[in-house]
Amino acid sequence: MEQGKGIFYTVGVGPGDPELLTRKAVRILSECPVIAAPRTRSGGTLALDIVRQVVPLEGKQLLTLHFSMERNPDRWQEAHRRAADEIQAQLEAGRSVAMPNLGDVSLYATGSYLTDLLRERGCQTVMVPGVPSFCAVAACLGDSLTRGDVPLHVIPAGEAVLEGALDLPGTKVLMKAGSRMDQVFQALERRGLLDRSALVQDCGLPTQRVFPDLSRPPEDTGYFSTIVVKESVS
Repeated sequence: MEQGKGIFYTVGVGPGDPELLTRKAVRILSECPVIAAPRTRSGGTLALDIVRQVVPLEGKQLLTLHFSMERNPDRWQEAHRRAADEIQAQLEAGRSVAMPNLGDVSLYATGSYLTDLLRERGCQTVMVPGVPSFCAVAACLGDSLTRGDVPLHVIPAGEAVLEGALDLPGTKVLMKAGSRMDQVFQALERRGLLDRSALVQDCGLPTQRVFPDLSRPPEDTGYFSTIVVKESVS
């Protein structure tokens, strides 16, 4: 690694409650002169909004990153390459960059793709863990995710793997359902699992909604909704 180059930090900031940021996350975000902020589908910067409540950003350079949400792999990869180019330019100039990510940086995090790209280019990267959304959801529900030897499965609910995954033993955490939430509810209903399922929308945010039982599924749910399916009623 050449001397004088910056470091790229991906920083987990938890699901929404700013009090869930770790001391290390606060320190790294405070020390880095450049903050990379990916925009959401609606044009907002949710992860950055969480950070603002804890870390003063005056005097820092904000690097807004735009990512394609299309399923076209070529456009998706190109968007990430452009973002990596922008970050690399900062690192080459000797400025470290911190990128806040919702939840934990090892779970469906945009920053993980950039970490791989920049590492391949010889840049120094560091992952700073955060509170995973489903752990905060379990705390919100006041229930453990697993006990004893009961397995835990984290499942991207919008993918084709859902049908088979629901038959796995143990607790299932369903994430990334997005606009396909109705299909998820239908899959749960076919297996008689609605009364064993709970949903939390926007965990830790002012818009948080809690549904301890999905016997009567809500008609509308937001993008940041997580479902916990228990093997048996605890």
